[in-house]
Amino acid sequence: MPSRTQDRPSLPLYLTEPSRATADYGLYLATRPLLRALPAGDGHPVLVLPGLLTDDVSTRPLRRTLRGLGYRTHGWRLGRNIGPTAAAVTGMRDRLDQLCSRYGRPVTLVGWSLGGLFARDLARRTPGSVRQVVTLGSPFRMASTDQSRAHRAFERYSHLHVERLALPMEGDRGPLPMPATSIWSRYDGIVSWQACRETPGPRAENIAVQASHLGLGHHPAVLYAVADRLAQPEGSWRPFRAPLALRGLFPSPQATR
Repeated sequence: MPSRTQDRPSLPLYLTEPSRATADYGLYLATRPLLRALPAGDGHPVLVLPGLLTDDVSTRPLRRTLRGLGYRTHGWRLGRNIGPTAAAVTGMRDRLDQLCSRYGRPVTLVGWSLGGLFARDLARRTPGSVRQVVTLGSPFRMASTDQSRAHRAFERYSHLHVERLALPMEGDRGPLPMPATSIWSRYDGIVSWQACRETPGPRAENIAVQASHLGLGHHPAVLYAVADRLAQPEGSWRPFRAPLALRGLFPSPQATR
């Protein structure tokens, strides 16, 4: 079995993250006219949580796409994500409660990187308020700090954190009580893709894409997968299956290397 250090994203992938994310954004701009062909939504509320050191600006392309499909899509409105501060922990719970009360329906949580860790925690704490969880490059199976190149940035603000992210994350906790999809990339230069993999189950799955970590919020394959997952009728769930014409965008998530 490979060590956790070997699971660490390679230095070339890490150093090329900005340029690859820019290329991913170019793909997004080129394919925006095609995004109108994504399945229309049923209008249910969606809360999108940003990654470490980012804010709602980073999730704007994803939220814009989902809003155009008919979802009531919202950012977290808590400024820059610097970890589980008192403002963030309380603010996310309040935001989820507000959206549930406002729409009278459970909310889908979409979390990018650290935002996905928050989304899964929220779902466990308030399962009646959450319809499903979709994470983008979120290392919720991280067992060692070597599996993230963002660990030092996270620890820089640890004196402000009111909750600790213990390792191994989620430990022996069972599956989420609602549908859960983990979207990740073997080309992730920030976190180990091995740490992002969900344990497949009756309502839990993995979707592999070919994107940078910083591009997961706007890469066309990710947008397609998120839209497909959200379009499922409430109370029902089926595993993701890309149409034949798009299968080249979605490598098999079962491969170990």
